[in-house]
Amino acid sequence: MDCLVIYVPTDAASAVRQAIGDAGAGKLGNYSHCSFSLDGTGRFTPLPGANPAVGVVGSPEEVPETRIEAIFPHSRRNAVVDAALSVHPYETPAFMTFPIDASLPD
Repeated sequence: MDCLVIYVPTDAASAVRQAIGDAGAGKLGNYSHCSFSLDGTGRFTPLPGANPAVGVVGSPEEVPETRIEAIFPHSRRNAVVDAALSVHPYETPAFMTFPIDASLPD
């Protein structure tokens, strides 16, 4: 299993959760679309050449964002990441994936 962590403007979080769930993330036993979300503040400064969805080049920006976490089978990585990026409003979304051990103890 792998885990996706992605930061998204809070008003777009529902669409990202739906997209990654539809792509196979968040399946736990007899449940689908399972995820965890935490609200916070994203900070960035668009550099020359950027086409920011929020803010202007050269000016620091703060945006209400939601951190979304969901697990998925490693074989679904491309589908899950592609789904998240397809509905994410940012030009360059911040995300990471990493392997996890989600097995129950013996």
